[in-house]
Amino acid sequence: MIPAAFDYVRAGSAEEAISLVGEYGEDAKLLAGGHSLLPLMKLRLAQPSVLIDIGRITDLSYIRDAGDHIAIGALTRHMDVETSSVLAEHVPLLASAASYVGDSQVRHRGTIGGSIAHADPASDLPATTLALGATYVVQGPNGTREIAAKDFYIGFLESALEADEMITEIRVPKMGGAGWNFQKFNRRAQDWAIVGVAAWRNGTSAGVGLVNMGSTPILATQVAEAIAAGASIEDAAELAVADAEPQADLNASVEYRGHLAKTLVRRALTASTQ
Repeated sequence: MIPAAFDYVRAGSAEEAISLVGEYGEDAKLLAGGHSLLPLMKLRLAQPSVLIDIGRITDLSYIRDAGDHIAIGALTRHMDVETSSVLAEHVPLLASAASYVGDSQVRHRGTIGGSIAHADPASDLPATTLALGATYVVQGPNGTREIAAKDFYIGFLESALEADEMITEIRVPKMGGAGWNFQKFNRRAQDWAIVGVAAWRNGTSAGVGLVNMGSTPILATQVAEAIAAGASIEDAAELAVADAEPQADLNASVEYRGHLAKTLVRRALTASTQ
């Protein structure tokens, strides 16, 4: 398919990008790696009148130790997240999840901020940052604000991000030595997950994010609450679907997705305790 006609503008800074969004209104879209937006445009499910290219804003590409958390610039490529020594030391679950995103070409072009802003429930990094209790920093014409990951995802491809705002930073708490594991079940290595699980555990504290188990990335709160109450991993994993709303598609039925979620949560939590 060929996208509908559009104008193209390149922004040199986050401030300029936000100004341009304000100028062109809701018909404008931000373009970073393009791996989420361009396929929608080719199918004409998205028809922006203006593309604002933010891919060359270098000051939004970084991974920094910020004390109790790691700060990641929104335009940091997936490959940089995957190979970061800072994340390997303090948030290894996120680095591992990034290694499952698409293939090498996608990871060298796609950005973590773009993945999160797109809010795709089948994407690996939104659910992982959700499990880790991340906070997203967004910037708009009225300044910056912070949005907890658990409050960010509203509906299918819908988030709390306003039309004139952009994500500038992802703040992920340090894991403090917690055990962790990422599980992904798909048909081919580069495919979207049929079901994915990002999990960490530190004693009776745990966090579990589910990929492709609803219209949004899912935080499996009842699994974490069961672990906190002293439940076994097997019993806690049985609650994997309690906060989810799995949908049927060509790859899996609702029942099959539910079975996969319970199995992968059990595997992830078991690996997190070893």
